[in-house]
Amino acid sequence: MQLKHLKTLLIPQDGAAKVTCMAWAPNNGKFAVCTVDRVVLLYDEQGERRDKFSTKPADSKYGKKSYVVKSMAFSPDSTKIAIAQTDNIIYVYKIGEEWGEKKVICNKFVQTSAVTCLLWPAEHAIIFGLAEGKVRLANTKTNKSSTIYGTESYVVSLTSNVSGKGILSGHADGTVVRYFFDDEGSGESQGKLLTHPCPPYALAWSANSIIVAGCDKKIVAYGKEGHVIQTFDYSRDGSEKEFTVAATSPSGQSVVLGSYNRLRVFNWSPRKGLWDEAPSKEIPNLYTITALAWKRDGSRLCAGTLCGGVEQFDCCLRRSIYKNKFEMTYVGLSQVIVKNLSSGTRVVLKSHYGYEIDEVKIMGKDRFLVAHTSSTLLLGDLGSNKLSEVAWQGSGGNEKFFFENETVCMIFNAGELTLVEYGNNEILGSVRTEFMNPHLISVRLNERKQRGVEDNKKLAYLIDIKTIAIVDLAVGCNLGTVSHDSKIDWLELNETGRKLLFRDKKLRLHLFDIGAG
Repeated sequence: MQLKHLKTLLIPQDGAAKVTCMAWAPNNGKFAVCTVDRVVLLYDEQGERRDKFSTKPADSKYGKKSYVVKSMAFSPDSTKIAIAQTDNIIYVYKIGEEWGEKKVICNKFVQTSAVTCLLWPAEHAIIFGLAEGKVRLANTKTNKSSTIYGTESYVVSLTSNVSGKGILSGHADGTVVRYFFDDEGSGESQGKLLTHPCPPYALAWSANSIIVAGCDKKIVAYGKEGHVIQTFDYSRDGSEKEFTVAATSPSGQSVVLGSYNRLRVFNWSPRKGLWDEAPSKEIPNLYTITALAWKRDGSRLCAGTLCGGVEQFDCCLRRSIYKNKFEMTYVGLSQVIVKNLSSGTRVVLKSHYGYEIDEVKIMGKDRFLVAHTSSTLLLGDLGSNKLSEVAWQGSGGNEKFFFENETVCMIFNAGELTLVEYGNNEILGSVRTEFMNPHLISVRLNERKQRGVEDNKKLAYLIDIKTIAIVDLAVGCNLGTVSHDSKIDWLELNETGRKLLFRDKKLRLHLFDIGAG
């Protein structure tokens, strides 16, 4: 992962004017910055400032300067922002989908102490930490908040795992606590995970380990159950100061830590099972980095500073141009952004299992994506933005792909036909056949709505040159076979999959009713 400076979004001031927090919207379209003057600035994807709004105190009698905004997060649908304040309150602002829409407070959650950090991992559920040591959940639907767990120590940091189903909280006494809403079958423990030698202000949860750093100038990588895997010690480096903030890339393969005038980058090496330190990004006169935010597609990292500056960096492992029509940006080992150079549309191709993506190909009249990992196959339709990842054992790249059908990809490999529906991560079906011609296969997936039929998925193919088999893919059963007296050279199912039309070598056309046989 290399960081390349792109532009300055907010010009730094002469004195301390700390950027207190920043957040990217999940749909990648908006970026929010909050400075020490308690105003939220909204930027678009290109880094142009488009909007702003002022936050408000919990009680106007204490004045507009009675609080600081400590943290903020966008809702999963990118239309709201939650603001955590030191005057014991969280406000949720509805900012809408378009620029310039009226900002309306739609929820407020009053607390018993200052709100120090905040996440919004799932719909209706805001997770936040308090100065009194509690980690709580605010439900935006019911307007109520409840305690998830309590500790006796100030919450200094809060982060979630890559899927957003688990959280880690760092506390002033060095404790790091883990909690799962759903452990996704990992079987990892909950509760107090580890005690770090200093307050874990920089806390990151990557796909493979937990990285913690703070004022002792050491970066420690802990394993899934809190044992130390690696330590990077900078305490003897006179130019290094304390680590203030950390961010994990959306793929969970890279972590960036901010300190004084410097961003340190660490990349996970799956082959070694360890972290590799990449060249750090040093920027003189940047001062302390106080906030970091990574764009959800992994292509941009923003850093906010003590003097009120916001710098934007481009993040990528490598870039390539494909057929002079597409730009491939590898933003992580398991994540590639494919951009159509003529239309500017983008698709983010990501391995859900964290496998390394080898090479991305674009086939079928420049519409369909194909990429291999060590254990899976990634397929995608650029037109409808539907992506699939299915388990696939490597066959040396001997597969043949057919893209004649818009909803399903046909893959031939060693006498077997496999069907993958775009947008579905399970193989739809596979059958043995020697006939690779798309004219001798017909697939129909929910092409016409029918009363009382939820899932209509049918396949007709040749078992041998004179026998057609018809299969219901939704339930995986055989609907019947049609034996014929001469060679068949073309076949097709109708849209509902109830009738079969086929032609033989004597140029006779036959219509077969599948239900009646």
